[in-house]
Amino acid sequence: GIKWMSSLEAKFEDTKDKKPTAEKLERLRREKINRFRNQHRINVQGTDLPDPIATFEQLQKEYKVHPKIMENIQAAGFHVPTPIQMQAIPVMLHGRELLASAPTGSGKTLAFVIPLLTHLKQPRNKGFRALIISPTRELASQTHRELVKLAEGTGFRIHMIHKAAEAAKKFGPKSSKKF
Repeated sequence: GIKWMSSLEAKFEDTKDKKPTAEKLERLRREKINRFRNQHRINVQGTDLPDPIATFEQLQKEYKVHPKIMENIQAAGFHVPTPIQMQAIPVMLHGRELLASAPTGSGKTLAFVIPLLTHLKQPRNKGFRALIISPTRELASQTHRELVKLAEGTGFRIHMIHKAAEAAKKFGPKSSKKF
């Protein structure tokens, strides 16, 4: 049989049969990510930014975060990442520089400690491999506590140094020259 239709119907029929293009799929993905960021009040600037995560489980699947670290995250009572963690962790795991701002108690410490431990991969006897500088002893103590909790069972040694004299006693007199 012959199918009769107007030119307008033919145009509509053509667009209906076409598969979504890669461009359209990418645009839809971007829109979904932007809705997610808006919903969680995540503001980002930059180019080629990694997508935010919605769950901590994504860290193990997509970024191969050490299973013991994942276990420690769950044991510490963290079930859903906060907005700062949703975006900052993937950015840092991609090796990108980051300047982030979030209120007190929003999970910034965990947001930079997870990528730090993941980049270090495993303990080595190479001296100090990462350094976190804090403006106050109180914040340094808080960061130290969180890091010890998160690194438990991984073999990493976490230290807090707040006086050079104590550091020399603890790590040896040549430690300041060595590191």
